[in-house]
Amino acid sequence: MAQWTSAVGAAQLARLLTSQQDRPAGPGSKRPPAYRALADGIRLLVLEGRVPVAARLPAERELALALSVSRTTVAAACEALRAEGFLESRRGAGSWTAVPAGNPLPARGLEPLPPEALGSMIDLGCAALPAPEPWLTRAVRGALEELPPYAHTHGDYPAGLPALRSTIADRYTARGIPTMPEQIMVTTGAMGAIDAICHLFAGRGERIAVESPSYANILQLMREVGARLVPVAMAEGLAGWDMDRWRQVLRDAAPRIAYVVADFHNPTGALADDDQRRRLVDAARSAGTVLVADETMSELWLDPDIEMPRPVCAFDPAGSTVVTVGSASKAFWAGMRIGWVRAAPDVIRSLVAARAYADLGTPVLEQLAVNWLFGTGGWEQAVDLRRTQARENRDALVTAVRRELPEWEFAVPRGGLTLWVRTGGLSGSRLAEVGERVGVRVPSGPRFGVDGAFEGYVRLPFTVGGAVAEEAAARLGAAARLVESGASGGGDAVRPFVA
Repeated sequence: MAQWTSAVGAAQLARLLTSQQDRPAGPGSKRPPAYRALADGIRLLVLEGRVPVAARLPAERELALALSVSRTTVAAACEALRAEGFLESRRGAGSWTAVPAGNPLPARGLEPLPPEALGSMIDLGCAALPAPEPWLTRAVRGALEELPPYAHTHGDYPAGLPALRSTIADRYTARGIPTMPEQIMVTTGAMGAIDAICHLFAGRGERIAVESPSYANILQLMREVGARLVPVAMAEGLAGWDMDRWRQVLRDAAPRIAYVVADFHNPTGALADDDQRRRLVDAARSAGTVLVADETMSELWLDPDIEMPRPVCAFDPAGSTVVTVGSASKAFWAGMRIGWVRAAPDVIRSLVAARAYADLGTPVLEQLAVNWLFGTGGWEQAVDLRRTQARENRDALVTAVRRELPEWEFAVPRGGLTLWVRTGGLSGSRLAEVGERVGVRVPSGPRFGVDGAFEGYVRLPFTVGGAVAEEAAARLGAAARLVESGASGGGDAVRPFVA
């Protein structure tokens, strides 16, 4: 019986490998042999999760043809990977990817480090901050006081607690978008909301238009539901959305869903203006596309003089085209797994009906905690604390990276939690790999793209400040020098960095 559970085609693997471009070698530096470079490239794809573990690789002859190299080169690379534990083979069954014994399985999304690893590793992988105390503790205490009446019920509320649905609807109304509780469904975080939306609107094989780059975990979620992703390139810097390109893609590809983060886009930090939002809604309506607007970053404006545009759903108040997703996870705390969907009542009814076969509902205690925050003014005070913390972290990280890595390029966003950095020609995948070994965890650009795009980027979140931000930048600088010198291959070339 074959040990592989999926397969990667020769053309797809060739695209992923071709995207891994390093800075040209300097004088006196040596390029590895072709087989070694190929083996390193496949190993990186496995370590990053962009090629799954237990994925069957194409035949050697087929891969050699796709890469325009000799079959001998491919055979030697496969032999090296087998020797290192990254490839297993059996006569008649082919070869499939693996990880050496004792190595953790690579993640295909962006997960936080386990707590036991935090003492030795600076984690820039997860764009999430610690809870804004004392507001978390106060919210939980307030929720416990409200809990007794609910304890006498079955506790399953597929659409969410009526009190919280009403409060969220009132908050949209206060923003100038009249909303009824029937237009709200409470979910288990924004991921739960988007998962439900994808399953309702986009069956296997359906097209979903996504920004390029976009949020890695959402891209992976959409791949898992079997969607065909249609990337729409973002403009350089913070310019954001090219509306002519969006209109053309929506017209020509006719995607069932378009997913956008118009408020401090993850990962670039761009903020769509009113005109871009209006034109995007108009284009989606004309194409018959459901526009999913992710508002998880909308309250994280960091500069006090910024003027926030109207919500995307303000240009479609009835919810016939725009489905809005919100969450407490970024603005308050990632451990508060409360999200919500705003849409037309018939869409909400369909989402609620489909939910019976998924998670049935969201934890009551956490819903009560968020409702307490909304109802007491605690939310505004907690989010203001969050903005101050993120602003200080952003400024410290920007200063440190500019000092340690002056050749890296980025535009400083005015909100959100992430910095999108062009790495001066270095491979983001190799920086991520070497960074782990020198004590800093950073996600590479290709995690935020489709089929190997953005190899020359990394994403840096505003999760550390002060001396930790300076140390993180120093470790990134050490990783960059090792990658540039060619010391980023396998083996023991890179020693752990001790602060």
